[in-house]
Amino acid sequence: QVQLVESGGGLVQAGSSLRLSCAASGRTFSSSAMGWFRQAPGKEREFVAAIGWRGTNTYYADSVKGRFTVSRDNAKNTMYLQMNSLKPEDTAVYYCAARRSTSITIPQYPISNSYDYWGQGTQVTVSS
Repeated sequence: QVQLVESGGGLVQAGSSLRLSCAASGRTFSSSAMGWFRQAPGKEREFVAAIGWRGTNTYYADSVKGRFTVSRDNAKNTMYLQMNSLKPEDTAVYYCAARRSTSITIPQYPISNSYDYWGQGTQVTVSS
């Protein structure tokens, strides 16, 4: 059974940092793209960041570019999201996602339907 488990969320003040982790089990994703999405109350789920299987290709939403960094450790089957300079508008439930197929095109990275497996989410709350 494939599982993605996020951790590292919490309540922080604006300007603080958090590091989210997404641990995969049940199969390896070392050859697949993975991504982070988030959903704020009353809003639709939106793309945050994604990373190719090698870890060298990364993609970010404009709203987090320069503040967030996505990375992965294929040996640990784990993806990370380092979030710096957090803002109240970053408050959301953060989900990690993984793609079943080993192939992906650049336009597919920020599309939620490109991913087949999802975690249960971790809450990030940033107070002003």
